[in-house]
Parts: sequence; structure tokens; C-alpha cells
Amino acid sequence: MDLLSLRCFQVVARHEHISRAAAELRVAQPSVSRTIARLEAGLGVRLFDRHGRQVRLNQYGAAFLRRVDRALGELDDARRELADAAGLDHGTLALASETLLSLTGLLAEYRDRHPGVRVRLFQSTAEDMSRQLRSREVDFCLASQPLTGTSIGSAELLREDVLLAVPLGHPLAGREHVGVRELADELFIATRPGHWQRALLDRMFAAEGLVPTIGCEGDEPGAAPVLVSAGLGVCLVPAMSRGSITNAPVALLRLDAPYCHRTLTLVWRHDAYMSAAARKFRSLAMERKGRPWPEP
Repeated sequence: MDLLSLRCFQVVARHEHISRAAAELRVAQPSVSRTIARLEAGLGVRLFDRHGRQVRLNQYGAAFLRRVDRALGELDDARRELADAAGLDHGTLALASETLLSLTGLLAEYRDRHPGVRVRLFQSTAEDMSRQLRSREVDFCLASQPLTGTSIGSAELLREDVLLAVPLGHPLAGREHVGVRELADELFIATRPGHWQRALLDRMFAAEGLVPTIGCEGDEPGAAPVLVSAGLGVCLVPAMSRGSITNAPVALLRLDAPYCHRTLTLVWRHDAYMSAAARKFRSLAMERKGRPWPEP
């Protein structure tokens, strides 16, 4: 059982697919399969249930993954701590967010202050962010809905209204606000389940005993206003995005729902080493707490 085998197992467990894991690891598929087979033989139990190249983590694999994430996370923390202490580099910073637009202005300011830091970004659902924190794949998550897991630290950075975007020729376009019940027959351009926009939309309608009609769903929140401007439906838009949708002319209305807002929360692990680069980012984010964020 060596580190390369454990990292291979970790990647296969994340993708639950041999081909995708091999592509990320940049090795041949047979090599990945042999590594997992050797690991299972050494442990004496199967870690995956096989269905061709698709594999499913079983109960033994899930239990083993928790320990592997912890062990490899500790080693990664040790590497970062030593690099900080020895001044070997300017540091790295890994961030995950449901909507990357939320990070652009803040990151631009961070890069101006700390140009030597290498930054890596992930666009992730809440479920993916919880996993990325557990495996220490990221230093921080910028989340718009609660994340699960132990040893989680968090700080609310911003609370903003969420607006309704409608085409300019829509009957509601001249209104300043609208009730949720008035939208029962509207087609919504929405994200897939798991994204904060969809969770908020479903929650608002459920509070009125309704279910939204989804005309289009996907994983590109930034594309929704463009589809709305083409007359394909209506969508939810965070107030922060108002300045970035000039290429998609739409009318924006307030929703008569007291809970129609988004809370941006910075989330990290209490039990993980926080590098100098990460501490500087958290310090900058906390400077912006409760204030309008810089536009990208």
C-alpha cells in the first residue's frame, strides 16, 4: 500500500469511472485497474462493485476512503506547512464556488495584492464542495447553501436579494415586483438540482404549495439571462449579476417573498492546515464582509 496507490484509489472513488480517473491521473486505463486490484488484494476486500468501466464505491470502499482522505490530507497539509516555513514558494490557493462570478472581483483584488500565488478554481455543487473540503482538495468554498461535514468553519460574507429576470416584452416587464403565485404558469430557465438557484426556486414555490415549470435546465447559470432575453422563459438572478448581463437585455423585478435572497458564506476546515496564501485570502474576504463586492 503506497501513496500512488492511495491517490489512484482516491481519484477512482471520486469519479467512479476507470476511464475518467485514468484521464485525470494521465495513465493508461489498465494501469489504474491493476493498481485498484492490487490494493483490494492487499486489503482482502473489494472496494468497488464493477459494471464495466463504471465502478461503484461499496460500503468497504466508503469506509476506506474516509481514512485515505484523512491520511493524504495530513500529508498535503504537512507539505504546505513546510513550504510556508521554508519560504520555498509564494503559495497556492484552491477555491470552489457554485457560481464563479461570485469570485472574480474578489480574486482580481487578491491577485493584485499577492501576484505570486497560484490560484486554482472549481465550479462545484454543494455536494461536490462538501467532498472537496473533506479531501482537502480546496482551501475554501464560497457557498450559497449549507455544506455538510464535520470540523467546518464558516463566515457569512454577503447577503443579497435575488431578482426575477423576464424578457423586455413580457407582460410583467413594466412591474417593479411580483408575487410567487403569479408565476405559476411561467416557464423557468433553471439550473439542475444541486445548484443554489434551483434550491431557492423549488423552496419558494413549495412555500406556496406550487411546483415551478422548468422549460430549460443546465449547469451554466450565466447563460440563463441570455435565454430569457431571447424569450425562452424567466429566471432568478442574484443582484450581484446586474452589472454583468448588459449583453442580455432583460427586465428585473423584485419578488414578494421575504426569503428570496442568497447568502454567500466562506467555508473551510477547522482541522486542516491553513497556508499563508489561504490566510491572506480569508483576511481579504473578511474585509469585504457585509460590503458590496468589487465588480469583475
